[in-house]
Amino acid sequence: MQMIRAQITNRSLTPGAKLPSIRSVAANMQVSKSTVVEAYDRLAAEGVIRSRPGSGFYSAAPLAPLSLAELAPRLDRAIDPFWVSRQSLEAGQGMLKPGCGWLPSDWMPEEDIRRALRNLARTTEHPKLTDYGPPLGLAPLRQFLSRRMAEQGFHVGPDQVLLTESGTQAIDLVCRLLLQPGDAVLVDDPCYFNFLALLRAHQAKIVGIPYTLEGPDIERFEQALTEHRPRLYITNSGLHNPTGASLKATTAHKILKLVEAHGVIVVEDDIFADFEIEPAPRLAALDGLEHVVRIGSFSKTLSASFRCGYIAARPDWIDKLTDLRIATGFASSPLSQDLVVNVLGSSTYRKYLETLRVRLAKARADTIRRLRALGIEPWLEPNAGMFVWCRLPARLDAADVARGALNEGVVLAPGNVFSPSQTATDSMRFNVAQCTNERVFTVLERAMANVA
Repeated sequence: MQMIRAQITNRSLTPGAKLPSIRSVAANMQVSKSTVVEAYDRLAAEGVIRSRPGSGFYSAAPLAPLSLAELAPRLDRAIDPFWVSRQSLEAGQGMLKPGCGWLPSDWMPEEDIRRALRNLARTTEHPKLTDYGPPLGLAPLRQFLSRRMAEQGFHVGPDQVLLTESGTQAIDLVCRLLLQPGDAVLVDDPCYFNFLALLRAHQAKIVGIPYTLEGPDIERFEQALTEHRPRLYITNSGLHNPTGASLKATTAHKILKLVEAHGVIVVEDDIFADFEIEPAPRLAALDGLEHVVRIGSFSKTLSASFRCGYIAARPDWIDKLTDLRIATGFASSPLSQDLVVNVLGSSTYRKYLETLRVRLAKARADTIRRLRALGIEPWLEPNAGMFVWCRLPARLDAADVARGALNEGVVLAPGNVFSPSQTATDSMRFNVAQCTNERVFTVLERAMANVA
């Protein structure tokens, strides 16, 4: 009875769906057929299922409200991605957040943002202060993004760029366009944990591909294409989250050859591009947006408050995505988009990025040195970005360590938050920009000792 109720709750049994036969349930659960008959009879008496003589039993319950927590594997709260996100977002001034995925506020270009706000406030008769934005989004920002992608080696006209509220909304719209419930989607293992949450919201079948120093394991990637016939592959090409690795050119070419042969679409999240020193190969550039959709946002290097992202895709898809954008959010925010383009176009933004990369390099070196002193070894020493993916000593359980650290006001990101296969028990992601306070390492050392 509990099994059937759980299947109704997680929507694997929808209204009118046929239940497994009494014989098959008895065999799978290793109980007698009379036990299953009694369970089905009780559920029928409650109105949860109904019997059709000669046909079997069918679900009679209404469609359950969508619960992402019920769709996901039952996880300890210390490795539940929603819980980790909430802890990071709700953290007060006294909390330290080496497990979060963004820069500290005082690392962001606050003076450039204030200047852009002042310029916008001084503009008279400015419809961006009160009106809806155009369907595709503000033209100057789309033109800016078109020029940036041309610098990266591929041509995307401004009309092939759709502005969104965020990178997350960009992926959501692509999923709405291309996915049906039950479709398989490939992701890296480990990967950005909100990819997993969003795919569960779309009731996709998530298939993890082990991630290597050069990109996804190509042999496993090809095997998954044949076995699962996925619709999408979602990944970061430059500065992979959480590992900090960069896709190698040979791997990128192999991926594109395989997805073309199997009719798979790649969604390339390029949110960390501005952190790079030496740009990694971009699937969108190599493919010319035939089998790749490029998405991104400005929350990591500019401001998370502006809520502005984008999608670059084939013209016919942009038209359909625009309709979905109107249906789900009606119009974009011209105010946020104007602020973004003003900051990005300022003469000081490039200088800010140069300073930021140097600052991150120092923070990475300091963080890795302090982690190694505690016996925590990086999987890779990244050459850019804010993330370091590490393995804890003596195969400690990262969730236990995170739970202990939280009791002392430090939010960590244990490895299984990022792993669809739950095989990163002894791993942890550190945000080096959030590791400048000595207390991070003091608390971390104490939490590890308590677990050991």
